Amino acid sequence: MSAYFIRRILWLFPVLFVVALITFSLMHAAPGGPWDRDLSSRQVDAGTQKVLNAYYGLDKPLWRQFTAYVFGDVSSTTDKFVCGLVCGNLGPSYRVRGSTVQDILFKPPKGKGFEYSRFGYSLRLGLISLVFAIVLGIPAGIFSALKQNSLVDYLSGFISSVGISIPSFVMAIFMIIIFATTLHWVSVVPKSWDEAKAWVLPAAVLGFGTLAFATRLTRASMLEVLRQDYIRTARAKGLHENIVVWRHMLRNALIPVVTILGPALAGLVTGSFIIETMFSFPGMGRAYVTAISQRDYSMILGTTLLYVLMVSLANLSVDFLYVIIDPRIRLEE
Repeated sequence: MSAYFIRRILWLFPVLFVVALITFSLMHAAPGGPWDRDLSSRQVDAGTQKVLNAYYGLDKPLWRQFTAYVFGDVSSTTDKFVCGLVCGNLGPSYRVRGSTVQDILFKPPKGKGFEYSRFGYSLRLGLISLVFAIVLGIPAGIFSALKQNSLVDYLSGFISSVGISIPSFVMAIFMIIIFATTLHWVSVVPKSWDEAKAWVLPAAVLGFGTLAFATRLTRASMLEVLRQDYIRTARAKGLHENIVVWRHMLRNALIPVVTILGPALAGLVTGSFIIETMFSFPGMGRAYVTAISQRDYSMILGTTLLYVLMVSLANLSVDFLYVIIDPRIRLEE
């Protein structure tokens, strides 16, 4: 099994390289550049633009820019070799002068802990959303299956259909209108994100789709397990219904659900940029959207690779959970 995981980890490197190449090509194929807005507003003249391009290496051929970002190159200012992505260097930000991509994403404000960094904020929001989806979604799916074709089942099916069908940004608009504008229970842009109440609306909106999918998947998995012979045998032996449900049914029914948990967490963290922008959330997704609008190439490329790494590691973690939940599962050597 260890050989399987080693191979999976080694495969991350070519995946990251291909993603970096595709992202780099798309960035430079799009019209515009990092200094276009400054030129149009006359904050930067043509001479300053030329100096900036030379400083950041944007005057070099594209293949040279890509290899410099991935493997490193000699700095034009210090004449020293600066290692690139292979050394964990995500590059300097073009728009936040004097800061690297790592500083923007992982460095917290002075006097604050790591959880107050942009990555820390996004990770906390994703975890809260995932807990919200699991705590409500899995029990809803279980009771929906046990009460099949009842009012509980129909209500659960209706809510899950709504959650799957409506995009998160549309759900966010309705939530803002109902709970912020009409009822005034929460503020759209809170004064401080240290208050628990400020996290309720973005976490609920972000996790609602995952909740709906977890509910539907749990229900379908439970109904399939209900029809298995060993469940009928357990009931025929006179076991209490709670033991049959929670010990025999649930453990096997959770295997398909666990499949989505790792990617779901990665998706909640990496797919939150729309929600973060709508709620002015100080996370990584909002910085990513800003970087795209400003053509901050290093920021776009570094954040994209970080997203890909998180999704890949999440998928790998699912394989670990398979073996823990069901020892009968053996991964290919």
